[in-house]
Amino acid sequence: MISYGAISVVNAIPCNIGATVGIDLRTVANFNIRGSERIISIINDPDESTEMAEICVKNTFRHFGIDEPEGWSLSVDSEIPISRGLKSSSSACNAIISAVAGVISKEYKKDGFGDSDDDIIEMIRLGVRCAREAHVTVTGAFDDACGCHLGGLVITDNSNDTMIAHNSIEQNDVILLIPETKIRKHSVDTEKLRRMSDAAMKIIKIAEKDWHTALTMNGNLIARATGINDSVARKAISMGALAAGVSGTGPAISIVVEKNDGIRFLNDLEHDGYDAIITRTR
Repeated sequence: MISYGAISVVNAIPCNIGATVGIDLRTVANFNIRGSERIISIINDPDESTEMAEICVKNTFRHFGIDEPEGWSLSVDSEIPISRGLKSSSSACNAIISAVAGVISKEYKKDGFGDSDDDIIEMIRLGVRCAREAHVTVTGAFDDACGCHLGGLVITDNSNDTMIAHNSIEQNDVILLIPETKIRKHSVDTEKLRRMSDAAMKIIKIAEKDWHTALTMNGNLIARATGINDSVARKAISMGALAAGVSGTGPAISIVVEKNDGIRFLNDLEHDGYDAIITRTR
């Protein structure tokens, strides 16, 4: 099963209201019941902890009222760099739960998660609970999970996991600048971010009508709160980018440009110290 990545438009930590835009980077999960061992392969990052994946499998079987089988195998492969602020955990939860639910539907003749909006939100909320249990999120990241699975612009209230808005958007190219350093959620100074709640609420009011401006403002706010160097984002804005800023709690920088302009823009942008990925909104 497939889920996708997303970039931050408004970080949800300051006031529990967050906004994201989906991007076209994929996470693919495959699940099978077999043997007497439980085997997890995280193909894109084999050294990454498997705890969250184990929790997703366990809780999906529990959700459908079925005992977890003795043996199973799960493989996860993602184009999304881990722990860089690009919603890799939310995307993985969505993909894993969808894959397990698909097998449950087939093997146990149970109704899995359907295609209705209510079913999709139910699946996303299950993934959010798994992410909280695994301690890979501060707010629960309902905004991230919705952005990954639904695409478009989503605005959510993460205090009660509800959707405020879900809007389709124009297609833009997105340049992701990825430093080598990872940022784990337990290292984030959440209290410092929460003291910026008034500024975050002002950005939320802008987001639905002008998500490009909101993304840039949010990125600057997060950079100031965390000490992340966002000079490359400010340079990108000066070069005509539609939006640029820190995604999540960093350290990745997202730069939004006109459709089909990503390669040219990246070639003109000095980005030493960063790996670069060019993708698009979805």
